[in-house]
Amino acid sequence: MNNGIFITFEGPDGAGKTTIIKMVAEQLGEALLTREPGGIDIAEQIRAVILDKENTAMDPRTEALLYAAARRQHLIEKVKPALAEGKIVLCDRFVDSSLAYQGYARGLGIDEVFTINQFAIEDLMPELTIYFDIESEKGLKRINKNKGREINRLDLEDLEFHQKVREGYHLLINRFPDRFRRIDASKPVEDVFNEALTIIEETLAKRKPSM
Repeated sequence: MNNGIFITFEGPDGAGKTTIIKMVAEQLGEALLTREPGGIDIAEQIRAVILDKENTAMDPRTEALLYAAARRQHLIEKVKPALAEGKIVLCDRFVDSSLAYQGYARGLGIDEVFTINQFAIEDLMPELTIYFDIESEKGLKRINKNKGREINRLDLEDLEFHQKVREGYHLLINRFPDRFRRIDASKPVEDVFNEALTIIEETLAKRKPSM
């Protein structure tokens, strides 16, 4: 493979994408698994600030800018080098999260937040984005039942906020239909995993002639 492939996993809180991406990475073996915000030391430090439950005074624009800053460092330090080496990069969240959460749910505007992030990503977008869809009520119930899960500042938002996040994702699916693939995340974990793996394997198979 001369060029790597960048695959992102997206979805509202409680959709189970983090569980599935770990299962997929283990199955693929050679894939690089990473996450946003985070993935490298500087970005993890920014993540701690963004998600700290004590930072309730954080302005939405500050939040959006911090995500973009973490994203930039993560790309330069980890994602781009891996892609240059021809690796499969599986990333738990990317720019679409900012568009859905800050752009739509926070009301900053999808186009406005995308402009901020274009400065950070320099037009590097995923080749494939798998979206794990779940009703907001079900997702929040999953979070509350999972005692081992990290509860962060965004988890404390009300139901209306999480419903807007989901609406934002649906707008993005309509906007980028060639990149997004939707999975019903309310299905059993094994079914969701098999569907995600099939989508990725089909995408990789299509690329084989250019490898």
